[in-house]
Amino acid sequence: MNGSHLIKVFLISLALIATVHSKEKFQIEHLPQVKHVIDVVASPSENLLAYTLSEPRDIVAGDEDGSSDMHLYVIKGDQAPIRFIAGKGRIGGLSFGPKSEKIYFTSKREGDDTTSLYAISLAGGEAEKVFSYDTNIEDYVISANGESLYFVAKEKEQKNELKDKGFKAYVFEEDFRMAKLWKWNFTDPESEAESIFSKGDVSSITLSSNNEFIVAAVAPTNLIDDYYMQRDLHVISLKNHKVLTTVDMPGKLGKFIVSPDNKKLAMYAGTDIHDTSTGVLMVADIKTGALTQLTQNELQYVMDIAWKDGDILAAVHKGVETELVQYNTKGNIEKTLPTPDDIALDYLAVSKQGIYFLASSAAHPTALFAVTKDGVTKLTQHNTWLEDIELGKQTTFEYKARDGEMIQGLLMTPNGKKPSAGWPLIMMIHGGPESHYSDGWLTGYSNPGHFGTAQGYAVFYPNYRGSTGRGVAFAKAHQNDYAGKEFNDIVDGLTALAEAGIIDKDRVGITGGSYGGYASMWAATAQSEYFKAAVAFVGISNQISKFGTSDIPNEMHLVHSLVWPWENNNWMRILERSPVYHAGKANTPILILHGEDDTRVHPSQSMELFRSIKVRTDTPVRLVFYPGEGHGNRKAAARYDYSLRLMRWMNTYLAEDATRETEKPPFDLNLAEKLTTD
Repeated sequence: MNGSHLIKVFLISLALIATVHSKEKFQIEHLPQVKHVIDVVASPSENLLAYTLSEPRDIVAGDEDGSSDMHLYVIKGDQAPIRFIAGKGRIGGLSFGPKSEKIYFTSKREGDDTTSLYAISLAGGEAEKVFSYDTNIEDYVISANGESLYFVAKEKEQKNELKDKGFKAYVFEEDFRMAKLWKWNFTDPESEAESIFSKGDVSSITLSSNNEFIVAAVAPTNLIDDYYMQRDLHVISLKNHKVLTTVDMPGKLGKFIVSPDNKKLAMYAGTDIHDTSTGVLMVADIKTGALTQLTQNELQYVMDIAWKDGDILAAVHKGVETELVQYNTKGNIEKTLPTPDDIALDYLAVSKQGIYFLASSAAHPTALFAVTKDGVTKLTQHNTWLEDIELGKQTTFEYKARDGEMIQGLLMTPNGKKPSAGWPLIMMIHGGPESHYSDGWLTGYSNPGHFGTAQGYAVFYPNYRGSTGRGVAFAKAHQNDYAGKEFNDIVDGLTALAEAGIIDKDRVGITGGSYGGYASMWAATAQSEYFKAAVAFVGISNQISKFGTSDIPNEMHLVHSLVWPWENNNWMRILERSPVYHAGKANTPILILHGEDDTRVHPSQSMELFRSIKVRTDTPVRLVFYPGEGHGNRKAAARYDYSLRLMRWMNTYLAEDATRETEKPPFDLNLAEKLTTD
């Protein structure tokens, strides 16, 4: 190579380096630009796809506060996606009409008192309301001939005539207005809806292709605890509305779908009443109700299913990786379809025209993909702006816990040279614990991900014991051991990262929501020596009072504690596994955040820990409530506020010269300067 060629190569290299360094880093303010494909349906007869795209409100740019808007897109054949519905509001429950001339969806639009059924023509035009009921339409199906609508809705509440006079008292957990199964006639718009099944609380339904029966998931009451733990499947005749068969589910129930020949029912569900999740593939006989578990011994988690040529196509999560697997109805693998290694699959849609799925990666949020004869094609490009943003590096990190168990996690690190002492670390703990992290997009308002690495932090996502993705036994490994091996796995993860020279063990923070909030509270108290900062969201501080204030006490007992607090003199043991018990040892500055309307983990859980730490120590502690929010923040302003507080707390107490005595950041975020106003 001559000198001129060397100079040219050198100049190209300099240009590439300059391009990388000129990229803007991912900031909290970028979050409203992140768009996710949420749902996809495929037309059974035409080469058509419909999907919804979640588009967050940008509170900084002047959008009004609210939840993310949901927009409708359609793909016709090989054409680019066409936006059919935009604007403010949310839509869900997508389905194609019998002749694929219309797309149906549910929405609560301006002027609606309840969530109603709408339709929009594939030829274009405005969406039109098709049917509304006295209460929200929670699920629906349309008959193959287009004549009947079957839907799930609660009974109408009796109007309280005395409410204006101040009589607003209500009786807790005794309003058993069940969600019923109803039928309405499309050919007679003036007709009244008819109740065709009302024995229990109906949640979701699916229809046979021959229009002879409908399958409904039914719980004995409308309590969320029964929804989780007591739902069975009823096969209901559409001729006489009688129950033909009941499938007695052994545990939790996920999605269920009728086979094309109307003889079988495929589902993913819990293998027994103590199974924490719904990750096992099962098949039931429609006539007899006999249930066969197909993958109960597999070290995996079934995320979604669809029928394909008499087989069951499944999006399968194995550890942090995912696969697209085709099973026959006996549970044997027919084939594993090739998919890119760098994406994490979520949800499926199958038609005569092809196989489609949703997936994300470390570099892009959830998008829509198609399986073609040439491989896998990405059909949507809603986040091309990320090509100009510098993102952190994401890798799998596996380590051995203190008892020899191998634990997996995902590690995100900043670009550039690692500091000599290692990067400061934020441990990001998932909730559940019946959940897991996959090797996809890991950034959100409560999840620092790329905006954490942009500020110089490594971010680690451990799939500790109790996580799904590695089979039923691993998911049960935390049971009857609150804050035991499961949270030791978290400490062992930071130890392994420090020993590998990746992180600075003296600058470690922890955060998470729900069960991840419990882990963060535990880390700030019982394991305080390992963590210099904690941010706990909707977390559990007292397992005894949590039992008395949560809407899922039976789920807590059956899949987590396995014993009631009063059994076997268990009170003290449960208290000792509660962060409030260890509040006097808290040496970790902790920021506690909670939705005021949370029914899953009552806000009093955060109040208890706040008060205990404040009274018993001089450790910095702060409690922030979000009015109108529940078990997680939905609205733009609350999400933005959360992200800012999360990183400000970490930046304050994970700074190189920070100590416990470092002054708390101001309680006011001073947002007026950041927000665009008219």
